[in-house]
Amino acid sequence: MEIHDRRDAETQFGFRKVIESEKDQLVDRVFKSVAENYDLMNDLMSLGVHRVWKRLAVLHLGVRHNSSVLDVACGTADISLAIAKKLGPSGRLVLTDINSSMLRLGRNRMLDHGHLARFSYVQSDAENLAFAEGSFDRVIISFGLRNVTRINQALESMYQVMRPGSRLLVLEFSKPVIPLLEKIYHQYSFRVIPTIGKIVARDRDSYQYLVESIRQHPDQETLADMMAQA
Repeated sequence: MEIHDRRDAETQFGFRKVIESEKDQLVDRVFKSVAENYDLMNDLMSLGVHRVWKRLAVLHLGVRHNSSVLDVACGTADISLAIAKKLGPSGRLVLTDINSSMLRLGRNRMLDHGHLARFSYVQSDAENLAFAEGSFDRVIISFGLRNVTRINQALESMYQVMRPGSRLLVLEFSKPVIPLLEKIYHQYSFRVIPTIGKIVARDRDSYQYLVESIRQHPDQETLADMMAQA
């Protein structure tokens, strides 16, 4: 009889095949490396457009006054800052990230804007969120889902902590549908972004992984189906 250990299952780390437990460690290493330059690199890589995407995401999230919101893979808390402005004095906001370096930066950023005492900061895996069922009115994950090892499990975990009638918003890169745009995007992603990472952050490999992770992530139609089935 042959026994398969789930921990030995294979997954993608960029274009590399690795076992699932190894991916968790590799992704953690990437974000510890990029944390200090994360905001600057996002501005350089997207020419600042990521800020528009995030504002639109928060708008579509539909945060209600004095509601309860969970920001998964909160990173440097730019999404959380926008949410905080909409919550009101009795609103609840929890920032969570599996990576301690990113969570620390997010916490410090909220402190700089006077929000530390009001909100909570929890180091937690998106696949096994450390919250009771039905805890939140809104849940958002921004540019974090593609770094999760088991996407379906993460989606199920997020749905589990949501209240009936609540809303989940996933902000993630998608696949260009116009052939010419796809070609330009591919060239920019694989030639320019890792080079910027090498020059600015002195870390080409981490940014090579990040662009590969975008390519490996399910396209928008597939992800929508996964969310519907979770």
